[in-house]
Amino acid sequence: MRFGGRRGGGAFGASGRGGLVAGRGGYTVDMAVYLIRHGETAGNANRVVQFPETPLSETGLSQAARLGERLADAGIVRLIASDYARAHQTAEAIARTTGLELESEPLLRERNLGDLRGRPYADLIAEGIEPFADDYTPPAGESWEVFHQRVDRAWAAVDAAAGALAADAERHVAVVTHGLVKASVVSRLVTLGAGVADESGGWGNTGVTVLERRTDAWTATLLNCTAHL
Repeated sequence: MRFGGRRGGGAFGASGRGGLVAGRGGYTVDMAVYLIRHGETAGNANRVVQFPETPLSETGLSQAARLGERLADAGIVRLIASDYARAHQTAEAIARTTGLELESEPLLRERNLGDLRGRPYADLIAEGIEPFADDYTPPAGESWEVFHQRVDRAWAAVDAAAGALAADAERHVAVVTHGLVKASVVSRLVTLGAGVADESGGWGNTGVTVLERRTDAWTATLLNCTAHL
């Protein structure tokens, strides 16, 4: 597969707008995982901690449709998604343009924030609750340690899925998940390629991160690309 445009954007920023379009020049990749965040929800727009069943908004559905169009000829042969509604709906847009069967993987769910679900972030901050602080575990939710352990198992499953594909063709895996899962993978389990900056910030909705398999390791060569929006 060929990717044109700028290979970068922040690892945690929304600036990556590289090409990811076949046949427009750039560089060739034999094996890659496209790690994708779901489309926008009302909870995202209103800054509310979300429930698993939170669906995409109209904006999110439009974003997902554009993502599907972008990836239609991207050489994807497996499509795996979190079973949360917002990720599943986003992946369905890719399934429609690629004809792929959508595989659900509960390990790819967003971090469980427990009793904080349904509450505006502004109210939590006003009460002195920092939901993403290193030492904070939400009531009835996951600690960071438990969350990262789950992400490790999720990534092992993705790695196995990619490893099972034929090595003599451009065959890629698309994984639709959530912002904190993407951050966990990129910050802990892969390396950043040359010229790919690591900037703190937030993951954009339907942003595409390209992870290339290089020998026994994975390298991020494109981060949070939203050129389709």
